Amino acid sequence: MVSCDANSVLEIVMLRTAFALFLAVASAAILPAQIPDPGAGVGMGHHHLRVSEADYDAHKNMLVEGLGARVANLGTLEAFLIPGAVILVTKGNLQGPSVGTAVNHIGFLVKDLAAAEAKWKAAGGTMLPDKPTPTQSFVELPGGTKVELSEDKSLDVPIKNHHIHFNTPSDSETQAWYIEMFGAAPSTRGPFKTGNIEGVELTFGVSQTPVVGTKGHGVDHIGFEVNNLEEFCKQLEAKGVKFDRPFTNVPRIGLNIAFLTDPWGGYIELTEGLTKLK
Repeated sequence: MVSCDANSVLEIVMLRTAFALFLAVASAAILPAQIPDPGAGVGMGHHHLRVSEADYDAHKNMLVEGLGARVANLGTLEAFLIPGAVILVTKGNLQGPSVGTAVNHIGFLVKDLAAAEAKWKAAGGTMLPDKPTPTQSFVELPGGTKVELSEDKSLDVPIKNHHIHFNTPSDSETQAWYIEMFGAAPSTRGPFKTGNIEGVELTFGVSQTPVVGTKGHGVDHIGFEVNNLEEFCKQLEAKGVKFDRPFTNVPRIGLNIAFLTDPWGGYIELTEGLTKLK
């Protein structure tokens, strides 16, 4: 029988604790950033934002320090990872903010809203006056991308992707189109009609004023991930969809992509391969 003195037992306990902590940290660094596999359907891919060259560094700072995004590389592109979503940013001419376009804002869940607000303010971020409920806040990225933060204390991470908020003249027609084209499951959240696909809620609001297309604005386009993208594009074409850019393989970023525009000007990128990004 092997005996251990008190110091040996303590060393073993400390080693096991350190190893467990290492595994927890390693897992946290890898697992939460991955977007969900859409399976045979359509799932969340990325938010593609636009910012002026002059504001890019401030924009990046708010994504990383203000929201807690992790920086990664997608081929030659810089990507920002938040659990459940990839954020990509284009530097260039900015035509205007997200508000007033077909995609009014994007939304994230946070575990502690007060802590998230404090972090945002400490990073020098802009808080918007909108405060629909005590558990909701709106912030603005440099360049005018509106972002909603909603508290969910059940989260096991500080922040997680949640929704894309469309504003169009008809919430019913927009919901029906996304159901037909992308298989979104119809539902509601509060006063809003919604459509759910893997990893994200599509929220449909009604704009009382005309909206413009998203391309060139704060939320330049939204991105959905699709397995077997080439076949899916053929299915959309059979439904009458006209592609702005047909199915294309892009080796430099390791993705298959295609672009289309919804009837209200929402610019959409379809990708295949984004789930590999960690």
